[in-house]
Amino acid sequence: MNLYTKLREREASGTPLRIGLIGAGKFGSMYLAQVPRTPGVHLVGIADLSPTAACRNLARVGWPEERYGASCLDEAFKRRTTHVGGDWEALIAHPEVEIIVECTGNPVAAVEHCLAAFRHGKDVINVTVEADAFCGPLLALKARQAGVIYSLAYGDQPALACELVDWARASGFPVVAAGRGHKWLPHYRESTPDTVWDFWGLTAEQAERGGLNPKMFNAFLDGSKPAIESAAIANATGLEAPEEGLAFPPGSIDDIPTLMRPRSEGGVLDRKGLVEVVSCLRPDGSQIPYDIRKGVWVSIEADTDYIRHCFEEYKVVTDPGGRYMCLYKRWHLIGLELGISVASIGLRREPTGVATFFNADVIATAKRDLRVGEILDGEGGYTVFGKLAPAKTSLATGFLPLGLAHGIEIKRPVSKDQSLTWADVAVDDSFLAYKLRREMEALFHPAIER
Repeated sequence: MNLYTKLREREASGTPLRIGLIGAGKFGSMYLAQVPRTPGVHLVGIADLSPTAACRNLARVGWPEERYGASCLDEAFKRRTTHVGGDWEALIAHPEVEIIVECTGNPVAAVEHCLAAFRHGKDVINVTVEADAFCGPLLALKARQAGVIYSLAYGDQPALACELVDWARASGFPVVAAGRGHKWLPHYRESTPDTVWDFWGLTAEQAERGGLNPKMFNAFLDGSKPAIESAAIANATGLEAPEEGLAFPPGSIDDIPTLMRPRSEGGVLDRKGLVEVVSCLRPDGSQIPYDIRKGVWVSIEADTDYIRHCFEEYKVVTDPGGRYMCLYKRWHLIGLELGISVASIGLRREPTGVATFFNADVIATAKRDLRVGEILDGEGGYTVFGKLAPAKTSLATGFLPLGLAHGIEIKRPVSKDQSLTWADVAVDDSFLAYKLRREMEALFHPAIER
């Protein structure tokens, strides 16, 4: 409740939190827009594959050129300006950088960046939730072993959902389910970067104005991001994945208490303790009023008569039986809220969500028939979408994690809507991300044969 006060104290003492940002795309730019308005924070450096594009984004969000004109990291630290370059290794290794914000969106690169930061004793905020979905529990373990913090990014829906789950449990409520909202119809699974804006509700001109990446936004639309973020929520809270994957039930915010009950009580859940995603569209495509599309929610249970009576007395919206209710946050502001993670880690030494379980996995599933020799292009692309699955099911069947379905070749045909296995692709087993994934599987589920 007092992060801002503590940030002002750091500003007044001349000891700001010192940040390094890797990746200055859309999410990174949203954070950059807030940095000049936040006391007690010094963004020492930005590393991006295109420093020129990073500078364009700084100008786009309103930074004056003198704020990012430092010729090197040492100069940036001394002058309290920001260096922009392409050398992420130098940024991570610089002794004055305390917290690394991994914001590339590339899960394979993110793993390398996180591990390097741990070796240099740096805390990490991992915006690239795709990496967290396929090896976050092991990244968190390696961070603890290095004596640093690894965290989900506040502003993204997983961290906000984790906050609601923590609120519920710390208040004494049993958590029935938790998750996020989404705009969803089943045929969106087939969407590609060529069709995303029509489905999303933007024009190509609006997308270009905002510097929006069609592949990244398509990963939201085709169900990959909801699966990825649901896996992150499950693995950070201990909730579990539905056996058949996400159901995307349609409903308004006031419908959530009724939807998020076990089927035996009239809801959509196989059992209590699951993650799920609520759609803002009815099956006919019509919009549901008062939706949770851009937000997060937690469903809790009044498991005594006294608490149910309290719900009734205080006019809480519940299911018809008065047993279940939800707390929600209707909007998430993405990178505009990332400063909460920076402050929480830098001032309180607390992550804003961190994987401590391996309960859920996201598996690559064919958008269309895939031929031998084709190269997979990962989430949001033309070849695969992500499907949520219990981790034990994924490992026992040998499914290919979506986070590794980038740039690898199909070696036997795969039919549309079929989930890919390791046997369907040619994987370089010397690859760092591959080895890390296999290490995590053996550590968290050692009894499963592979």
